[in-house]
Amino acid sequence: MPLGRAFSVAVAGVDGQLVEIEADIGQGLPSVHLVGRPDTTLQESRDRVRAAVSNTGEKWPDGRVILALSPATLPKVGSVYDLALAAAVLDAAGSIPSQRLSDTVLLGELALDGRVRRVRGILPAVLAARTAGRGTVVVPTAALPEAGLVDGIRVLGASSLGELVDWLRGGAELAVPAPSSPPLVPPIGDLREVVGQDEARWALEVAAAGGHHLLLTGPPGIGKTMLAQRLPSLLPPLRERDSLEVTAIHSVAGILSDDHPLIFSPPFVAPHHSSSVAAMIGGGSGSARPGAASCAHRGVLFLDECAEIGTKVLEALRTPLEEGEVRIARRDGVARYPARFQLVLAANPCPCAPARDIDCICAPLARRRYLGKLSGPLLDRIDLAVQMHAQSAGAFSGEEVESSEVVRARVAVARDAAAERWSTLGLSTNVEVPGHVLRQKFRLPREALAPVETALSHGRMSARGADRAIRVAWTVCDLRGGAIPTAQDVLQALNFRQRGAA
Repeated sequence: MPLGRAFSVAVAGVDGQLVEIEADIGQGLPSVHLVGRPDTTLQESRDRVRAAVSNTGEKWPDGRVILALSPATLPKVGSVYDLALAAAVLDAAGSIPSQRLSDTVLLGELALDGRVRRVRGILPAVLAARTAGRGTVVVPTAALPEAGLVDGIRVLGASSLGELVDWLRGGAELAVPAPSSPPLVPPIGDLREVVGQDEARWALEVAAAGGHHLLLTGPPGIGKTMLAQRLPSLLPPLRERDSLEVTAIHSVAGILSDDHPLIFSPPFVAPHHSSSVAAMIGGGSGSARPGAASCAHRGVLFLDECAEIGTKVLEALRTPLEEGEVRIARRDGVARYPARFQLVLAANPCPCAPARDIDCICAPLARRRYLGKLSGPLLDRIDLAVQMHAQSAGAFSGEEVESSEVVRARVAVARDAAAERWSTLGLSTNVEVPGHVLRQKFRLPREALAPVETALSHGRMSARGADRAIRVAWTVCDLRGGAIPTAQDVLQALNFRQRGAA
């Protein structure tokens, strides 16, 4: 009984698992049966694969074809298996030799004329193939720049099923990734473009140095969005591991650049205030897709007009802010996406939002309701809160202010100090340090902790808020080049939090 075999990858979240595809050609009326928990898109691949094989000039078997995808308990989603399905059928029919197939992973969707189309999630699929110990992976030619980011595995590109068949028969070699060109530097605004707002600029520097979350409130046109957009200019480039992780998320989301797929700068994601929970956290029918929170991993998630965002959307951010991960439960399992981002919120003080607070026409109850969507548990996770005020003078003075390059140098020194301090824990920024470590192994002197203990005893702060205030104090200490936070550093951290509570 003829039997063929090929390999592909199933991607769930940013993790991939090797899938073995077996093809059996038996007696009976000509038909194609697909087993192994395929979704609707994969069920339709029966017609795509059969047409592609025939239009490539190969003969489709006349008998009953059974295609089994293993492990059978793993849900199979999407069209990434088309190329492997066609190769398994041709192997079972004896049309191609199986020597190269046994060590090769095939990824790609087939058009009816045999062209190989690009699919989402190529990068995590190639990483999974390497982890599984496979020596070669064949991807669509259009996805070669993305697949070529992975070392330790031979990456080849096929533009059509005919090219793949010819290569499997020992013919012409397939395309290989071109030498990587220098990555493009995304356009980022400079901090020198922001006039005044010294307190907000200092809060932005503290946020960049420690990875803290930030809330900016003030009348419209005062510079909240400008400041938020310039936060990435203060952050260091992504490390290699983080860069691949962020690129993998964007690959699954389908938003990677074709020419320069590698993301080496911290991403900046600013969803509209009308976004749904699925758009913010992730979801969708079938396979759960990453949302804005995951696309901002290792970067900045900016929510402008946060008071206009739905309460459910804001509350859905609480778990990612605490754990750095999004978990989307589905009937067939749970999709996990990393989501360790810096949250920046911007809001007007009231619905009418006049330039001067004295001109406000809103009723007191309306003002309270407006920012009331920001619940206490969510605000408790915000480390820095700044109330911005309009510039009364000096907006056109032309006075030179510090550029992002100058501030970024101070941020880099502070981050290096934090990374060295937390290196034994495998952490790099102050915001990631667990509370019990701050309270025990790195406990501050009693005189420095006195303001925090006073706030706790008077009920002005939760235990979580106290831990976050201590983290900010460590960041302030790193920026001034100190060895351990003083009472003054702790008071600065508490000043930020108490303004947010007010």
